[in-house]
Amino acid sequence: MLLQLDYKDSRPIYEQISDGCRKLILAGVLAPDEPMPSVRSMAMELSTNPNTVQKAYAELERQGVIYTVKGRGNFVSGDLKAPLGARKAELREKIAMLLKEADELGIDRNELLEGMVKK
Repeated sequence: MLLQLDYKDSRPIYEQISDGCRKLILAGVLAPDEPMPSVRSMAMELSTNPNTVQKAYAELERQGVIYTVKGRGNFVSGDLKAPLGARKAELREKIAMLLKEADELGIDRNELLEGMVKK
């Protein structure tokens, strides 16, 4: 798998794992109904505790990104519209908060957007 942990990141490790897996799934690297790496193999690959990976997988399952088949493991959800819709709503909320903060600081929205496009 193509996940890398950033130990300088303030987010918990399980959150970095779940975000990384979600990005790979949404990018199509992991196809619907494809098995996820086992908790143990993912933990070994990332040099982390299996409980941390299990917590990340539980979060992904709660979000509807993966599902569990007892005795067989975790699989990529076939219908990603719901998790994608939730993620879009999350992003919209963050953008609204950033725009509000920019307004409070007196930053012109066009100036703000120009700064983002240049990167």
